[in-house]
Amino acid sequence: KVPLSGIMRGSSGPLVPGRVPPAGALFAGPPLLSALTFPPHGAAEASLGPPVTRAPGPSLTWRGPFETLHGGRGEEEEPKLCLESRDLWMEFHKHGTEMVITKSGRRMFPPLKVSCSGMDTAARYILLMDIVSVDDCRYKFQRHRWTVAGKADPEAPRRVYIHPDSPATGRQWMSKAVTFTKLKLTNNLSDTRGFTILNSMHKYQPRLHLVEASDLLRLPLSTVRTFVFTETQFMAVTAYQNEQVTQLKIDNNPFAKGFRDAGNGRREKRQ
Repeated sequence: KVPLSGIMRGSSGPLVPGRVPPAGALFAGPPLLSALTFPPHGAAEASLGPPVTRAPGPSLTWRGPFETLHGGRGEEEEPKLCLESRDLWMEFHKHGTEMVITKSGRRMFPPLKVSCSGMDTAARYILLMDIVSVDDCRYKFQRHRWTVAGKADPEAPRRVYIHPDSPATGRQWMSKAVTFTKLKLTNNLSDTRGFTILNSMHKYQPRLHLVEASDLLRLPLSTVRTFVFTETQFMAVTAYQNEQVTQLKIDNNPFAKGFRDAGNGRREKRQ
Protein backbone atom coordinates (compact mmCIF):
# COMPACT_ATOMS: atom_id res chain seq x y z
CA LYS A 1 0.00 0.00 0.00
CA VAL A 2 2.83 2.39 0.83
CA PRO A 3 5.67 3.19 -1.60
CA LEU A 4 9.08 3.25 -0.04
CA SER A 5 9.29 6.98 -0.65
CA GLY A 6 6.20 7.48 1.51
CA ILE A 7 7.81 6.02 4.62
CA MET A 8 11.23 7.58 4.38
CA ARG A 9 11.12 10.00 7.27
CA GLY A 10 13.81 10.75 9.81
CA SER A 11 16.81 12.79 10.70
CA SER A 12 19.93 12.82 8.59
CA GLY A 13 22.34 9.93 8.99
CA PRO A 14 23.96 7.03 7.16
CA LEU A 15 22.08 4.04 5.79
CA VAL A 16 23.66 1.08 7.59
CA PRO A 17 23.25 -2.43 6.12
CA GLY A 18 21.87 -4.91 8.61
CA ARG A 19 20.25 -2.23 10.76
CA VAL A 20 17.21 -0.01 10.69
CA PRO A 21 17.43 3.43 12.31
CA PRO A 22 15.20 4.15 15.31
CA ALA A 23 12.37 6.68 15.67
CA GLY A 24 10.02 4.66 13.49
CA ALA A 25 11.84 5.41 10.23
CA LEU A 26 12.67 2.78 7.66
CA PHE A 27 15.70 4.72 6.56
CA ALA A 28 17.23 7.82 8.07
CA GLY A 29 18.86 10.47 5.97
CA PRO A 30 17.98 12.22 2.71
CA PRO A 31 15.37 10.61 0.46
CA LEU A 32 17.80 8.43 -1.48
CA LEU A 33 14.98 6.05 -2.41
CA SER A 34 12.40 8.66 -3.38
CA ALA A 35 11.99 7.16 -6.85
CA LEU A 36 12.15 3.55 -5.71
CA THR A 37 8.89 1.76 -4.86
CA PHE A 38 8.14 -1.79 -3.87
CA PRO A 39 5.14 -3.70 -5.28
CA PRO A 40 1.86 -2.67 -3.62
CA HIS A 41 1.28 -4.28 -0.25
CA GLY A 42 -1.03 -7.21 -0.85
CA ALA A 43 -0.58 -7.36 -4.62
CA ALA A 44 1.38 -10.60 -4.49
CA GLU A 45 -0.24 -11.93 -1.34
CA ALA A 46 -3.89 -11.42 -2.24
CA SER A 47 -4.21 -14.81 -3.93
CA LEU A 48 -2.47 -16.79 -1.22
CA GLY A 49 -4.58 -19.18 0.86
CA PRO A 50 -4.08 -19.95 4.54
CA PRO A 51 -1.00 -22.13 5.01
CA VAL A 52 -2.99 -24.73 6.94
CA THR A 53 -5.36 -25.40 4.06
CA ARG A 54 -3.47 -24.82 0.83
CA ALA A 55 -0.18 -26.11 -0.51
CA PRO A 56 2.12 -23.33 -1.71
CA GLY A 57 2.73 -22.60 -5.33
CA PRO A 58 6.02 -21.53 -6.90
CA SER A 59 7.64 -18.32 -5.76
CA LEU A 60 6.08 -15.12 -7.07
CA THR A 61 8.26 -12.37 -8.47
CA TRP A 62 7.65 -8.76 -9.36
CA ARG A 63 9.92 -6.87 -11.69
CA GLY A 64 10.38 -3.15 -11.84
CA PRO A 65 11.37 -0.98 -14.84
CA PHE A 66 13.38 -2.42 -17.71
CA GLU A 67 17.01 -2.94 -16.84
CA THR A 68 19.87 -2.84 -19.34
CA LEU A 69 21.79 -6.10 -19.37
CA HIS A 70 25.52 -6.00 -18.75
CA GLY A 71 28.27 -8.12 -20.19
CA GLY A 72 28.59 -10.25 -17.09
CA ARG A 73 25.54 -12.41 -17.81
CA GLY A 74 23.81 -13.88 -20.84
CA GLU A 75 21.02 -12.05 -22.65
CA GLU A 76 18.55 -14.77 -21.66
CA GLU A 77 19.39 -14.54 -17.96
CA GLU A 78 18.03 -12.37 -15.23
CA PRO A 79 18.60 -12.46 -11.47
CA LYS A 80 16.79 -15.21 -9.60
CA LEU A 81 16.56 -16.25 -5.96
CA CYS A 82 15.90 -19.85 -4.93
CA LEU A 83 14.70 -20.80 -1.45
CA GLU A 84 17.07 -23.10 0.41
CA SER A 85 15.79 -25.82 2.79
CA ARG A 86 12.48 -25.78 0.96
CA ASP A 87 11.50 -29.24 2.19
CA LEU A 88 11.79 -28.07 5.78
CA TRP A 89 9.77 -24.95 5.07
CA MET A 90 7.11 -27.12 3.39
CA GLU A 91 6.91 -29.36 6.44
CA PHE A 92 6.29 -26.38 8.70
CA HIS A 93 3.91 -24.81 6.17
CA LYS A 94 1.78 -27.94 6.16
CA HIS A 95 1.01 -27.42 9.86
CA GLY A 96 0.92 -23.61 9.76
CA THR A 97 4.32 -22.11 10.51
CA GLU A 98 4.60 -20.09 13.73
CA MET A 99 7.32 -17.60 14.65
CA VAL A 100 7.72 -16.41 18.23
CA ILE A 101 8.03 -12.65 18.75
CA THR A 102 9.35 -11.20 22.01
CA LYS A 103 10.17 -7.80 23.50
CA SER A 104 13.88 -8.62 23.33
CA GLY A 105 13.69 -9.95 19.75
CA ARG A 106 13.69 -13.51 18.42
CA ARG A 107 15.36 -14.97 15.34
CA MET A 108 13.33 -16.86 12.75
CA PHE A 109 13.38 -20.63 12.52
CA PRO A 110 13.58 -22.01 9.94
CA PRO A 111 16.00 -19.24 8.97
CA LEU A 112 15.40 -17.63 5.59
CA LYS A 113 18.19 -18.68 3.27
CA VAL A 114 18.39 -18.25 -0.52
CA SER A 115 20.77 -19.02 -3.34
CA CYS A 116 21.28 -16.46 -6.13
CA SER A 117 21.75 -16.99 -9.86
CA GLY A 118 21.56 -15.08 -13.13
CA MET A 119 23.29 -11.98 -11.78
CA ASP A 120 25.79 -9.85 -13.62
CA THR A 121 29.03 -10.99 -12.01
CA ALA A 122 30.55 -7.50 -12.16
CA ALA A 123 27.48 -5.49 -11.14
CA ARG A 124 26.74 -4.67 -7.51
CA TYR A 125 23.46 -5.52 -5.82
CA ILE A 126 21.66 -4.60 -2.60
CA LEU A 127 19.46 -7.26 -1.00
CA LEU A 128 16.61 -6.19 1.28
CA MET A 129 13.88 -8.00 3.18
CA ASP A 130 10.56 -6.86 4.59
CA ILE A 131 7.67 -8.74 6.19
CA VAL A 132 4.12 -7.72 5.29
CA SER A 133 0.67 -8.71 6.50
CA VAL A 134 -1.07 -11.33 4.38
CA ASP A 135 -4.55 -10.04 5.19
CA ASP A 136 -6.54 -7.74 7.48
CA CYS A 137 -7.42 -10.39 10.06
CA ARG A 138 -6.47 -11.35 13.58
CA TYR A 139 -6.41 -15.09 14.28
CA LYS A 140 -6.85 -17.54 17.13
CA PHE A 141 -5.83 -21.18 17.42
CA GLN A 142 -8.90 -23.22 18.27
CA ARG A 143 -9.71 -26.91 17.88
CA HIS A 144 -6.30 -27.64 16.35
CA ARG A 145 -6.54 -25.02 13.61
CA TRP A 146 -6.21 -21.31 12.95
CA THR A 147 -9.47 -19.38 12.53
CA VAL A 148 -10.24 -15.70 12.03
CA ALA A 149 -10.93 -13.94 15.32
CA GLY A 150 -11.63 -10.43 14.08
CA LYS A 151 -10.14 -7.42 12.36
CA ALA A 152 -6.39 -6.93 12.42
CA ASP A 153 -4.76 -4.68 14.99
CA PRO A 154 -3.28 -1.38 13.76
CA GLU A 155 -0.24 -2.13 11.64
CA ALA A 156 3.13 -1.83 13.32
CA PRO A 157 5.75 0.56 11.87
CA ARG A 158 7.02 -0.94 8.61
CA ARG A 159 10.72 -1.65 8.42
CA VAL A 160 13.04 -2.97 5.75
CA TYR A 161 16.10 -5.01 6.69
CA ILE A 162 19.18 -4.51 4.51
CA HIS A 163 21.40 -7.57 4.31
CA PRO A 164 24.72 -6.63 5.94
CA ASP A 165 26.72 -7.82 2.91
CA SER A 166 25.07 -5.14 0.73
CA PRO A 167 26.19 -3.87 -1.67
CA ALA A 168 28.11 -6.82 -3.12
CA THR A 169 28.92 -8.00 -6.63
CA GLY A 170 26.84 -10.61 -8.37
CA ARG A 171 29.82 -12.94 -8.18
CA GLN A 172 29.89 -12.59 -4.39
CA TRP A 173 26.12 -13.12 -3.96
CA MET A 174 26.20 -16.22 -6.16
CA SER A 175 29.25 -17.75 -4.49
CA LYS A 176 27.33 -19.04 -1.45
CA ALA A 177 23.89 -19.23 0.13
CA VAL A 178 22.66 -15.93 1.57
CA THR A 179 21.12 -16.12 5.05
CA PHE A 180 19.05 -13.67 7.10
CA THR A 181 19.91 -15.15 10.49
CA LYS A 182 20.59 -11.76 12.08
CA LEU A 183 17.08 -10.48 11.48
CA LYS A 184 14.98 -10.51 14.66
CA LEU A 185 11.23 -10.27 15.27
CA THR A 186 9.72 -8.27 18.10
CA ASN A 187 6.36 -7.06 19.41
CA ASN A 188 7.92 -4.00 21.03
CA LEU A 189 6.40 -0.98 19.28
CA SER A 190 9.07 1.25 20.85
CA ASP A 191 11.97 -0.85 19.57
CA THR A 192 15.09 1.17 18.75
CA ARG A 193 17.37 -1.71 17.74
CA GLY A 194 16.11 -2.10 14.20
CA PHE A 195 14.14 -5.31 14.77
CA THR A 196 11.11 -6.14 12.62
CA ILE A 197 7.96 -5.21 14.57
CA LEU A 198 4.98 -7.56 14.22
CA ASN A 199 1.59 -8.09 15.88
CA SER A 200 0.94 -11.37 17.65
CA MET A 201 -1.73 -13.67 16.18
CA HIS A 202 -1.41 -12.10 12.72
CA LYS A 203 -0.29 -13.77 9.50
CA TYR A 204 2.78 -12.52 7.66
CA GLN A 205 4.70 -12.99 4.43
CA PRO A 206 8.46 -12.33 4.11
CA ARG A 207 9.54 -10.68 0.86
CA LEU A 208 13.02 -10.27 -0.62
CA HIS A 209 13.91 -7.28 -2.78
CA LEU A 210 16.93 -7.28 -5.07
CA VAL A 211 18.20 -3.92 -6.30
CA GLU A 212 21.05 -3.50 -8.75
CA ALA A 213 23.01 -0.50 -7.51
CA SER A 214 26.71 0.20 -7.13
CA ASP A 215 26.00 2.35 -4.08
CA LEU A 216 23.08 3.71 -2.10
CA LEU A 217 23.03 7.00 -4.01
CA ARG A 218 22.03 5.14 -7.17
CA LEU A 219 19.00 3.42 -5.64
CA PRO A 220 16.42 5.83 -7.12
CA LEU A 221 17.59 4.89 -10.63
CA SER A 222 17.60 1.16 -10.03
CA THR A 223 15.40 -1.78 -10.86
CA VAL A 224 13.65 -3.60 -8.02
CA ARG A 225 12.90 -7.30 -8.23
CA THR A 226 10.72 -8.71 -5.47
CA PHE A 227 10.64 -12.44 -4.63
CA VAL A 228 7.83 -13.98 -2.57
CA PHE A 229 8.07 -17.61 -1.46
CA THR A 230 4.58 -18.57 -0.35
CA GLU A 231 5.81 -21.47 1.79
CA THR A 232 7.52 -18.99 4.14
CA GLN A 233 4.25 -17.48 5.40
CA PHE A 234 3.94 -17.66 9.15
CA MET A 235 1.78 -16.73 12.12
CA ALA A 236 3.41 -14.41 14.67
CA VAL A 237 2.85 -15.68 18.24
CA THR A 238 4.19 -15.01 21.73
CA ALA A 239 4.02 -18.74 22.54
CA TYR A 240 3.63 -21.69 20.19
CA GLN A 241 0.02 -22.78 19.76
CA ASN A 242 0.23 -25.90 17.61
CA GLU A 243 2.00 -28.83 19.30
CA GLN A 244 3.00 -30.23 15.89
CA VAL A 245 4.86 -27.00 15.12
CA THR A 246 6.48 -27.13 18.56
CA GLN A 247 7.68 -30.67 17.88
CA LEU A 248 9.09 -29.66 14.49
CA LYS A 249 11.05 -26.87 16.17
CA ILE A 250 12.42 -29.34 18.72
CA ASP A 251 13.37 -31.88 16.06
CA ASN A 252 15.06 -29.42 13.70
CA ASN A 253 16.35 -26.48 15.73
CA PRO A 254 19.59 -27.34 17.57
CA PHE A 255 19.12 -24.27 19.80
CA ALA A 256 15.62 -25.22 21.03
CA LYS A 257 16.91 -26.26 24.45
CA GLY A 258 14.07 -24.60 26.32
CA PHE A 259 11.57 -27.04 24.87
CA ARG A 260 13.66 -30.11 25.64
CA ASP A 261 14.12 -29.23 29.31
CA ALA A 262 10.98 -30.31 31.16
CA GLY A 263 8.52 -29.04 28.55
CA ASN A 264 9.06 -25.30 28.89
CA GLY A 265 7.11 -24.66 25.72
CA ARG A 266 3.93 -26.13 27.19
CA ARG A 267 4.32 -24.14 30.41
CA GLU A 268 4.75 -20.93 28.47
CA LYS A 269 1.58 -21.66 26.53
CA ARG A 270 -0.43 -22.25 29.73
CA GLN A 271 0.79 -18.94 31.14
